Amino acid sequence: MPHYSDAIIVGGGPAGASCAIWLARLGLAPLLVEADERLGGLPNDNPFADDWIATLPGVTGQQVGANIARSVEAAGVEVRRGRRAVAVARTDAGFAVTVQKHAHIDTSAGGADGQREQDEPSEQGESGKQAGAAPGATETLYGRHLVIASGVRARNLAGAAPGDRWPGVLVGPGSGIVEQDFTGLSVAVLGGGDNGFENYAYVKGRGARTVHLYARGVRARPQLVDAVPAADLRVGSYRVDPAARQVDGHPYDLLLVLYGWEPQADFAAALELRRDERGYIHTDFATARASAAGVYAIGEVANRMHPCVVTSMADGVVAAKAIQAALER
Repeated sequence: MPHYSDAIIVGGGPAGASCAIWLARLGLAPLLVEADERLGGLPNDNPFADDWIATLPGVTGQQVGANIARSVEAAGVEVRRGRRAVAVARTDAGFAVTVQKHAHIDTSAGGADGQREQDEPSEQGESGKQAGAAPGATETLYGRHLVIASGVRARNLAGAAPGDRWPGVLVGPGSGIVEQDFTGLSVAVLGGGDNGFENYAYVKGRGARTVHLYARGVRARPQLVDAVPAADLRVGSYRVDPAARQVDGHPYDLLLVLYGWEPQADFAAALELRRDERGYIHTDFATARASAAGVYAIGEVANRMHPCVVTSMADGVVAAKAIQAALER
């Protein structure tokens, strides 16, 4: 008989970590699963001060991510890092989540030098345990409830798969743009939202030779739009050739694709959860319950509130309290 945690939480960003911490401190036994080597989610990709958080002036997104990881550890939450959820099935007692192991070193605990491979075994039912599973190997984790907190990913070019990449094409905001040297380069920024206009200013201020911003429609804040000279702003339809790094036939050294975000919860497709027209999981606002019994969706994958660290953490609390109530019936 496999061992069941009280809840499997898929995603170790602000929402998933908050839910796990609350469950643990309420005396329950959650299992937190994170595909990346680090807990913290999207804040880990933000090296700038996140001054939108009222209690953390001057603290960077990366510091927020590190604080999330420390908070999870302090709460004693059981964690599986470097495990990407690839499928989920319902069982008589709850859910079986299949995860695929990534190769990485866990530097958070253990060993004389503070390093160890994170190869913790999990119960495998009739298949037994997969201790020391090789990268790419799968294992199955079991929980009475399932919390989907897998967040969002940067939206790619039309017709491309989420993971498709080309030399000289950066998809999504974050550290990839910050680490890039723009000195003397010609750059096309694609996207008419706040990220597009903010990154136009960022690239322009870091020595790029030319920067053009392409927007099929303008959705950014007026003060951001006003800061872009008319000569650099191209509004309307355009064609992109990522392999040649061209927009409407004009060649560039770099293309920045900033088309916003899309939910990533492909592993849960078999549950046939109710979603909106953009793919975000529909939930009950008071409990964060999804349309399938025992399933909760929190944070940006559910788009329940304005997306940010604070609202995502609040979502985690809502789900944790709902799970506690369900288990105490």
